[in-house]
Amino acid sequence: MVYEGQQLDAGYRLDLLVEDCVIVEVKAVEALSRLHEAQIITYLRLSGHRLGYLMNFNVPLFRQGVRRFVL
Repeated sequence: MVYEGQQLDAGYRLDLLVEDCVIVEVKAVEALSRLHEAQIITYLRLSGHRLGYLMNFNVPLFRQGVRRFVL
């Protein structure tokens, strides 16, 4: 991570970065929580990207586990 021109080892690890513009955070949990939403929003803000998807694979239909975030 780069903050004000300085390289920082903050320990943040994106699950996927698609075409250097879309962040994808993958989960396999019973239910997505506010903590998961805060995580993807933090990744978007720190990286400077505008679009992110939070995907939960522990759902009967995949479309029920996908949330889109735009800054």
